[in-house]
Amino acid sequence: DSTAVHEVKRLPNMIHEVVVPSGIVLPALRMTNAVPAFTFAFPLDPFQQTAIQIVENKQSLLVAAHTSAGKTVVSQYAMAESLRCAKSVIYTSPIKALSNQKYRDLETLFGEKNVGLMTGDVTINRTAPILVMTTEILRSTLYRKTDFFARVAWVIFDEIHYMNDEERGLVWEESIILLPPHIRQLFLSSTISNAKQFAAWFCCLKKAPIHIISTAKRPTPLYHYLLPVGSEGMFEIVNQNGIYP
Repeated sequence: DSTAVHEVKRLPNMIHEVVVPSGIVLPALRMTNAVPAFTFAFPLDPFQQTAIQIVENKQSLLVAAHTSAGKTVVSQYAMAESLRCAKSVIYTSPIKALSNQKYRDLETLFGEKNVGLMTGDVTINRTAPILVMTTEILRSTLYRKTDFFARVAWVIFDEIHYMNDEERGLVWEESIILLPPHIRQLFLSSTISNAKQFAAWFCCLKKAPIHIISTAKRPTPLYHYLLPVGSEGMFEIVNQNGIYP
C-alpha cells in the first residue's frame, strides 16, 4: 500500500508533517475542547502546541525533538486527556530504572490512585488509568490477548529509536503491530534517524495517518569543556554552534 507525506507547517524550529494513506485528505487540526485537559505553568513551544492539537484530535504522532526540548509535555497531555475521557493510557520505557523513575514522577503529578507500575520485578496498582511498564511487559500482555486493552486510548513509546536495536528492536515492532486499531500511539525520540520511513511503515500497517513533529535545533545550548588532570580550570573546546574556538 502507498502513502503520501504532506508538510503541514514549517517554523524556525519546528516542522510538522503528516503521513497518510494515498488518497486521504485530513481535515485541519482543531482543539476539540474549550478547556484544555492539562494546564502547564509555562508557555509552550510551537511544537508542543501542535502536538497537543494532534492528541486532542486523537491521531497518532511521532515527536522527534532534541534532548531537553520538552517532549514530556506531550506525553503528560495525552495522559490528562485520557483521564478526562475516562480512558486509560500506557507509558512504556526501555529499561526498568526509567520505568521506576517515571512512575514516581507521574505519581506526584497525577496522584497515587491514578498511576500504576508493571515491571518484571514489581506490580503496583495494576488497574490504574495510567500504567508505566517496560516494552517487554507490554508485549507479554499483548500475547495473552485479554480484554486488558479495551479501555486503553493511548500507548506512549518513549525512546522509540530502540526499535533499531539489533537485539531488542523486535519487541517494539511486535508491540506496535499487535496493538488493537482503536488505540492511538505516541512515539518519542531525540535520536531517531529515519522518522519518515518509520511513519510510512506505521501508516501502511495501521491504515491510519501519523503526524511527525520535529525540531531543527536543540533549545538548550550544549558546550564541551576539557578539564586536564592537575588543572585549576576548564577549557572550552566546542561552543554551542559546534565550532572549535
